[in-house]
Amino acid sequence: MLVKRSQEARGESPDTVDEALAADRDRRAAITAFEELRAAQNAHGKRVAQAPKEEKAALVAEAKELSERVKQAQHAVTAAEEASALALSKIENIVIDGVPAGGEDDFVTLRTHGEVPAFGFEPRDHLELGELLGAIDMERGTKVSGSRFYFLTGIGARLEIALMSLALDRALQAGFTPLIPPTLVRPEVMRGTGFLGQHAAEVYHLEEDDLYLVGTSEVPLAGYHMEEILDLGKGAKRYAGWSTCYRREAGSYGKDTRGIIRVHQFNKLEMFVYTTPEDAEAEHLRLVALQEGMLQDLGLSYRVIDVAAGDLGSSAARKYDVEAWVPTQNAYRELTSTSNCTTYQARRLDIRHRLPADRGGKTEHVATLNGTLATTRWIVAMLETHQREDGSVAVPEVLRPYLGGLEVMEPVS
Repeated sequence: MLVKRSQEARGESPDTVDEALAADRDRRAAITAFEELRAAQNAHGKRVAQAPKEEKAALVAEAKELSERVKQAQHAVTAAEEASALALSKIENIVIDGVPAGGEDDFVTLRTHGEVPAFGFEPRDHLELGELLGAIDMERGTKVSGSRFYFLTGIGARLEIALMSLALDRALQAGFTPLIPPTLVRPEVMRGTGFLGQHAAEVYHLEEDDLYLVGTSEVPLAGYHMEEILDLGKGAKRYAGWSTCYRREAGSYGKDTRGIIRVHQFNKLEMFVYTTPEDAEAEHLRLVALQEGMLQDLGLSYRVIDVAAGDLGSSAARKYDVEAWVPTQNAYRELTSTSNCTTYQARRLDIRHRLPADRGGKTEHVATLNGTLATTRWIVAMLETHQREDGSVAVPEVLRPYLGGLEVMEPVS
């Protein structure tokens, strides 16, 4: 019933649970039938070897028939396993109690921070500002790579590197180990993290190599300890992955086509944590606090929302989004999110930790969490929030040491 209620909260049919159970029963039955036939085949093989010459011809004929039945049973196992895997893939992580039910518009606002920026002039959007500053070149990005691609140029490139470097320093101060992960991963890693379910259309697949381009370094960071038993005796394992990310943005045509809000390629610093299941919710709040600290120091106004169950990814049991105010859109837009995936990814990737001796010393699956600490999209809110009437943009004080002390980004001639 718990799983069915979770599926219903996500807007999925509870029948998916019954279908998965039925498919698993069929899989186990197919395996049993195959094993029984294999045992019979082995026993028959011994009879053939020991039989008198005059009986061998008939027994060999029976062996051929039995061999064909074993092959058919093996094919049936393969088909049943594929059907079971497909049915199970529709069962998403069980949402945590208190997560709002409903879809994209049914989130709950937990808190807001900062005053909405007010201007004594008509504010420019981030692309116009980026072009004035010589920071963003969409036209040549499209010429070289197609729609939703761009160049960050001059101060734009420096600004992104500064932002990512600030985030990395914050992660280091918080005890995270930095990693630069591969951005191509095997299917089992992409599947294990939950990105080949409802999000499969957003993922780039290299068919010839059967590898996937990652849309977040969450994926390789989750696979980093795949099939391992971790020592969490001294606390959680925390990683910060700096990588380029790729998303097809399937189904988003016509949305955010202007500028760099919704693009196919971007950079991101992703926090990823392996911890015990009982510590996961406290760790989740810790990640949100780190994200909020970054946005506050960058002088951005934002809100934190508790995302509704129907808008969660397959692997998230709870997700908090932090959305910054974008003046020219007169709206909050997501800059970062952080998800508690409980044991969902670890069960699929077989990542465990050993309990202490006083709790039996057995192994159990870990909990995994992820959250973005900086990404290219943040430039949108930064440019629009800190703009001036002449098209210049003030540099947040916290970023100035990463830009050689630069205080104001000036329009290029």
